[in-house]
Amino acid sequence: MKKTVLDFRNMKENDIGISMITAYDYPMAQLAERAGVDCILVGDSLGMTVLGYESTVPVTMEDMLHHTRPVCRGASQTFVVADLPFMSYMNVADTLRNSGRLVQEGGADAVKLEGGRAQIHKVRALNRAGIPVVAHIGLTPQTASQLGGFKVQGKSLDDSLVLLEDAKVLQEAGAFMIVLEAVPETLGEKITKSLSIPTIGIGAGRECDGQVLVVHDILGLFERFQPKFVKQYANLGPLIVDALKQYDQEVKSRTFPEEKHCFSMEAEAAKILLEQP
Repeated sequence: MKKTVLDFRNMKENDIGISMITAYDYPMAQLAERAGVDCILVGDSLGMTVLGYESTVPVTMEDMLHHTRPVCRGASQTFVVADLPFMSYMNVADTLRNSGRLVQEGGADAVKLEGGRAQIHKVRALNRAGIPVVAHIGLTPQTASQLGGFKVQGKSLDDSLVLLEDAKVLQEAGAFMIVLEAVPETLGEKITKSLSIPTIGIGAGRECDGQVLVVHDILGLFERFQPKFVKQYANLGPLIVDALKQYDQEVKSRTFPEEKHCFSMEAEAAKILLEQP
């Protein structure tokens, strides 16, 4: 049965870890649901893992809708969060319109936006509209260039206190969950214990209420780089290459297809057909 916002809060209260992964298509969403993950994030990380961009910045609303729809069809019993892409929530009106599209057209159960206290009025507006919101602080990939690149955030006392306050005000504004990305474990623990809503860590340590990883990183399908916080549970890339090499060789040598892969017709009809000029 699909979890609700209340279920995630109950999981925090009962100290049950929340599993979240990214997925960007129908077959991966099906597999994630069969595996029993609690939540699927249709992340704008698809820009790098699926579309081949250097960052998440080029991802558009149409990209997000295109990928959110099949994920929701493939995992109809799993809670799905969809990212609001770069420049899609510059003001309240844009935030409401584009979030509404992700829910109404895409089928998402909630939306996620990046940023701290500057996003409070947008979070409040989404709550008034009945759209659940996941906040995202720490390393925010859409604005990584302003943060000095893809680096750990909140390492100094002053910076950590800013992020702690951001988390508190986002909770007060109505976010039901917060993603903490690339922050020191101590800060992840402090924020988690300071909030009544769940925290989902990605490089934020062991004390977060849940964890999220990009499915391509989990399965060894993204080879451009591997962050420190990633654990690779399978290395499917070489297996896929080997399978494709075998296919290529068999086609070139004409050993595929075999008779068992072919369709037949009635012998008499086949004979007449072959005798045709």
